[in-house]
Amino acid sequence: MGITTSKKIGNAVERNRCRRIIRAAFRDVSPMLGGHFDFVFVARTRTIKMKSTDIKRIMLQQLNKAGVIKNEK
Repeated sequence: MGITTSKKIGNAVERNRCRRIIRAAFRDVSPMLGGHFDFVFVARTRTIKMKSTDIKRIMLQQLNKAGVIKNEK
C-alpha cells in the first residue's frame, strides 16, 4: 500500500495527518480484501477535515466497486 500527499494538501503536519488517517482506515479494511493487491491512495484537500471512519466508508465503497472485497459466506 502506498500513500501520496502533495504539498497542495498543506504543511508537513497536515500531510502526515492525512497519511495516518488513511493508514488507520486501511488497517480496518485490509482483512476484508481477497487476494494480493497493490494499492496507491491519493490524499485530497478534503482529506484534512475527515476522520478515519469517513475515509474507511469511502475506501470500502471504492474497493467494493473495484471488486477486490471478498464475499463472506
